Amino acid sequence: MLKKIFLFISLLFLGTEVNAQNSMPDKNETPIDTAKYLEDITIVATRYAESILEIPYAVTLINPKQLENVKGYGLDEILSSVPGVLAQSRAGNQDVRLVIRGFGARGAGDRSNSGTSRGLRIMLDGFPETEPDGRTSFDNIDLSLADNIEVVRSNASALWGNASGGIININTVPYFQNTLLDLQFASGSFGFNKGTFQAGAKVGEGQVYSSVSYTSFDGWRNHSAGKRAIANLYFISNLSRNTRLGAYLTGTSNIFHIPGPLTLNQFEADPEQANSIYEKRDERRYNRLGRIGITFEHGLNTDNQFSVMAFVNPKYLQRSERGTYRDFTRYHVGGSFIYHNNYEFNKQSSNKFSVGMDEAYQDGAILFYSLSSSNERGTLSTNKREGANTFGVFFQDEIIIDDKISIIAGGRFDNVTYYSEDFLEPQFGLQDKKFSKFTPKAGFTYRFSQTQSLYANLGGGIEVPAGNETDPAGTYGQDSVYLLNPLLEPIVSTTYEVGTKHIILFGEESLFRQLNYDLAFYYIDIKNDIIPYRGGRFYFTAGKTTRVGAELGLNLFLAHGINLQTSFTYSQNKYKDYLVDSAHYGSVGKSADYNENKVAGIPDLFYNAKLGFTPTFIDGISFSFSLNGIGKYFADDANKIEVPAYTVSNISIGTSKNIFITKGVSFKGFISVNNLFDKKYAASAFINPDVVKGEAVYLEPGMPRNITFSVSINFN
Repeated sequence: MLKKIFLFISLLFLGTEVNAQNSMPDKNETPIDTAKYLEDITIVATRYAESILEIPYAVTLINPKQLENVKGYGLDEILSSVPGVLAQSRAGNQDVRLVIRGFGARGAGDRSNSGTSRGLRIMLDGFPETEPDGRTSFDNIDLSLADNIEVVRSNASALWGNASGGIININTVPYFQNTLLDLQFASGSFGFNKGTFQAGAKVGEGQVYSSVSYTSFDGWRNHSAGKRAIANLYFISNLSRNTRLGAYLTGTSNIFHIPGPLTLNQFEADPEQANSIYEKRDERRYNRLGRIGITFEHGLNTDNQFSVMAFVNPKYLQRSERGTYRDFTRYHVGGSFIYHNNYEFNKQSSNKFSVGMDEAYQDGAILFYSLSSSNERGTLSTNKREGANTFGVFFQDEIIIDDKISIIAGGRFDNVTYYSEDFLEPQFGLQDKKFSKFTPKAGFTYRFSQTQSLYANLGGGIEVPAGNETDPAGTYGQDSVYLLNPLLEPIVSTTYEVGTKHIILFGEESLFRQLNYDLAFYYIDIKNDIIPYRGGRFYFTAGKTTRVGAELGLNLFLAHGINLQTSFTYSQNKYKDYLVDSAHYGSVGKSADYNENKVAGIPDLFYNAKLGFTPTFIDGISFSFSLNGIGKYFADDANKIEVPAYTVSNISIGTSKNIFITKGVSFKGFISVNNLFDKKYAASAFINPDVVKGEAVYLEPGMPRNITFSVSINFN
């Protein structure tokens, strides 16, 4: 390892010294370029293109420059820097606990939560990774292949429907003028190795792009190894000046082992150990999936356009989980249609109207087996199907006055249906459960100038229970409940939000060159908040929950190549109406009142700060030092099990631009040291966990000090 690092550093500085005069600057390299980028960028995650300063939502854009110098294995590597977003790696791989303004907080636990998120809508190149029931797996997502990321932190249910507490849209197709050929190799601590290949070419009026990624990781905890391979092939073409066609093909194979949670005593004694039960059962997931997707955009004229998207997503999922071996054969199909109309009332006023629909359906066979002595299939115990369908129609109208005032109003109706059928118990027949809801939205934006705006929005949100949450709990053996849990209702929320976005240019001669910031305040009122118990084995609903918070994102450019990026989030999250019947724990007739308790799984405070330095006296090299901190929080509704606060530090050195070795051949690279001071910390926790022999089993340790180095070679 040390020899590899020394060789890399030598190559880094040699390339800088010899070829600095041939280096070409990247876009967004200077503050002024960044200001133009932020002003001109449009947000497709809001379903139509518009300047970031015009939309009345809290939005964070992550550009290609910010995506450099990451391993690319887990979303936490980059989303930890976004205000309002809590991203925690559960085992050092792609399994991330993801929370936006409290949505998704319950998505860590024992029951079907490994490698998945919930309550948030995640898209890849505009196609939904989120399933109809609101769960999202991270199998297809590799940050090394991402070109940019859009994060909408405001509740977006009025546009996207179920499980839209936040939107993350990852775009993987890079911009290239003629051809693209890029090879990247990375290696690091605990057996981390990775290779990526990207190639693209212009074909007539379109372009072909392909990428391949392979990652292997021995794991830093016992029983936490994983391997993942992703392949993409895209074709995008302008059929005419007003027509654009895209064809997308993706395939993934992903296997990872689950080390499980530890008690506090186990965590203190040896955080590298795995949960003994998880290790004995070889709990793991092996997912193989693909997607074929088509997009079509056409402008009828300058004022009327429509777009169509359709996809087919077959999946074969295998897992060893909670003493059973499980086979899932699923297909996820769906699409959308959106129509846009632009109309000018006069030179000072205009109108944008959008209407559309979304449809997604997932179904398939599920086979449960006993776990054999070799942790493979034993005897068949369950043969059933589980299906989910979501259908939604939406509209939005925006009036723009004098290019300063924007008023948005809209709404969406959603219908979500679950299907369940047990083929070993046919007498129960096909069972279904339906949820429907209309979600309104209103927003207002006032632009003080071309670089500053103030906004406010009011909107509803809906999140139906995920598929595994509608399963009856095992403790219902005395009841007549079968297949679908009748006790859970949708999470219904109302969000009130105000905020401002501002770009300040100080001038080339000033010490402070440029400041970009966005500030948001929100209040969220929630009914039927779904709460996991026993680590997610079954679920209750809290009558009412409130969340109040403030978010600040700041990017300050100074002279001499110094840059400071910070994000800060503070919130208060409390149960307001939550009475728990504790009959599940053998105490019939007793109850617990959790009113005014803090919501489990959400810290009051978390922040990220990164100081970057690109010295003028060493052309092409950049340095960075970052802090990522999370305050203490409770892992249980009773507020008796506490997850300790932590702050970890990271450093990185890498290239700030392509450094040319010869004409047409350049390289970039970096070395990073994460958790620089080797701090022991709990990176994640199970919510309302099991208590075994008086000890809660809930802590998922964070990675110790680890090193990654990477080199990419570009042929252009």
